[in-house]
Amino acid sequence: MLAAVAVFSASFTHSLRAREARPPAAIARVPPSERVLAQTAAAFTGPGSCAAAACHGAVRPVAGSRILQTEYTTWIAQDRHAAATEVLSNAASVRMARILGVGDPKTAPRCLACHSLDAPSASQARTFANEGVSCEACHGPASRWLGPHTTKGWTHAQSVQLGMYDTKDVVKRTEKCLTCHLGTPEKFVDHEMIAAGHPDLVFDLEAYSAAMPRHWHAATPADPFAPVRSFSIGQLVHLRNALDRLAHRAKTSWPEYGELDCFACHHSLTPASDSWRQAAGYENRRPGNPPLNVSRWTTAQHVLAAFDGQAADEMRPVMIALQREAGRLRVDADAIAGQVARARGILDRAIGRAVAARPDAAVARRLLRAIASDAPAIAIQGERAAEQAAMAMETLYTATAGTGSNTAVRTAFDELFRQFQSPSSYDPRRFVAQVRKLEAALGAPR
Repeated sequence: MLAAVAVFSASFTHSLRAREARPPAAIARVPPSERVLAQTAAAFTGPGSCAAAACHGAVRPVAGSRILQTEYTTWIAQDRHAAATEVLSNAASVRMARILGVGDPKTAPRCLACHSLDAPSASQARTFANEGVSCEACHGPASRWLGPHTTKGWTHAQSVQLGMYDTKDVVKRTEKCLTCHLGTPEKFVDHEMIAAGHPDLVFDLEAYSAAMPRHWHAATPADPFAPVRSFSIGQLVHLRNALDRLAHRAKTSWPEYGELDCFACHHSLTPASDSWRQAAGYENRRPGNPPLNVSRWTTAQHVLAAFDGQAADEMRPVMIALQREAGRLRVDADAIAGQVARARGILDRAIGRAVAARPDAAVARRLLRAIASDAPAIAIQGERAAEQAAMAMETLYTATAGTGSNTAVRTAFDELFRQFQSPSSYDPRRFVAQVRKLEAALGAPR
């Protein structure tokens, strides 16, 4: 595959240079920045526009470059986003599309919205295969900044002015990821889609970025714990946007069971004497009503406490009120919207503090210990909450361990994640016991 990338890159570079060497005389007299600003609308150019070896298609990082220059190569060879459209051809996707009545999933707008660079032909500057979640799905349509951004002295801010999406801004980066990994009013995964076979949406900015794998510099010597900062910002933005989604669905499509705890209903049945759910009771809801999925809150509350203790105190009664209201068969959509608006104000303030912060190893360790210590309360909220906490703890450990990863700790994490292989049989008692083993492997707090 890398050989094919190299051949394509060389061909693309040659043709690009040939075109640039013979510009029409009228255009040649106009500075490039003015030419692109004169264009009326940005258009998509396709991933091939980034594939040249001298641009982002190098086989190995280029020494002395402020970017890796292997971004395209990493994407096409290792990143799951590159295969996102291929997934639509498998048997499960075909069956799902048949159940939903959307036709061929490879051409269904409902599927392509998140499984491809969903650019209609009218918005394409050139013809390209609409395969995979490629460069412009995250970085924005490139027609206005593609040429100028390679010129000497050109800045990132100038590219943003011409339509590049500012992924360097961690808040904006998280929001962009969440358009698919959480959803928007226009593209979403709801209970109907989950029932048809689509996985429920779970997300953690740092954990998912590391698994892509990352095609940018995660940290610099000046800010070695940048991943802790992006983790923290990601947690808070994820919670804020999830609450916005709740408010929207309460007004437009309730009951939307995709907002509730899946496994409150979809779980293995046991004798009453063995039921941890019945033993835990039904706080803030009537027995039999599924509870609000609070997995994004159970970990984010510790981030709030670390960066803005007042915000954490203010958010707790808001979350209790939301759990009570969402736990009714008939919700008061205005009451939910009011609480979400209150939450948004609190979280916006806390996000601002997290953006300005420069967390260090001590902050990461405190967050890790706080989440681990809260394991009993997190575990009882269900499998999704425990899964979010596990991802958070692994992210925080990795940020502080670096190359000095402890085998015992890694083994403890492996055992922890096995708890989620069969979600319907999840047991909080096993989760708590495994977190305690993890704490023992971590050793005494430093």
